[in-house]
Amino acid sequence: MFLSSLSEISIAAWTMAATAVFLMGVSKAGLKGMSIFNVTLMALAFGSRASTGLFIPLLLVGDVFAVVYYNRHTQWKYILKFLPWMILGILVGVLIGKDLPETEFKWGMVIVIFLSLGLLLFWERRKSESVPSHWLFSGSMGILAGICTMIGNLAGAFTNIFFLAMRLPKNEFVGTAAWLFLITNFFKLPFHIWVWKTVTPETLAINLKLLPAIFLGLTLGVFLVKKINEKNYKRFILIVTAIGAVAILFR
Repeated sequence: MFLSSLSEISIAAWTMAATAVFLMGVSKAGLKGMSIFNVTLMALAFGSRASTGLFIPLLLVGDVFAVVYYNRHTQWKYILKFLPWMILGILVGVLIGKDLPETEFKWGMVIVIFLSLGLLLFWERRKSESVPSHWLFSGSMGILAGICTMIGNLAGAFTNIFFLAMRLPKNEFVGTAAWLFLITNFFKLPFHIWVWKTVTPETLAINLKLLPAIFLGLTLGVFLVKKINEKNYKRFILIVTAIGAVAILFR
């Protein structure tokens, strides 16, 4: 349920939302893997369904920054291979999520979170160096990414698996993902405005209040992208994501 006034939002909700947006900015600047944690915090702050619309304008701000910063590293052949499937998944997600009750929507988000965690853990332990070339791999990852990005802004795990499978170097990974998400988030925006009605003047007012957090995250992310210990970082994200997913159920 959306809040009718900014004054109704608690300090705790603002704190969780600002933290989520800050971490999303860090992620958009190049430190991938935080999307599940961001979504968990935002859902705890504003509710599962409302959080999906609240995130869209802020995601677009981060996407524009990432495209400008990493554009020279973009590999369009991978976007063209993945994008049509992801668009199809988004359309499926629109139909699935439009009339889904809040409780089922919440459970759906939690299931997606744990599924994403399982896929990430599986890929971390996979030793094969081969690059999947069959359309079924890109198709299944793309459709799942599209459904998950529509119902919970949780495409990251599936797109990460696809780009990791393609053996993209770090900068090409980030640059290619930046354009992919800019295109798909713009595609999702009309559905959130006119079909789900999760982007409203009230949510845009919240977005304006949260803009400083994303700019701070983007700035820090650029600095940290070459400094952070990737192995320990991934372990931390996996742990806090699992805790956050459980917390959503008891909200």
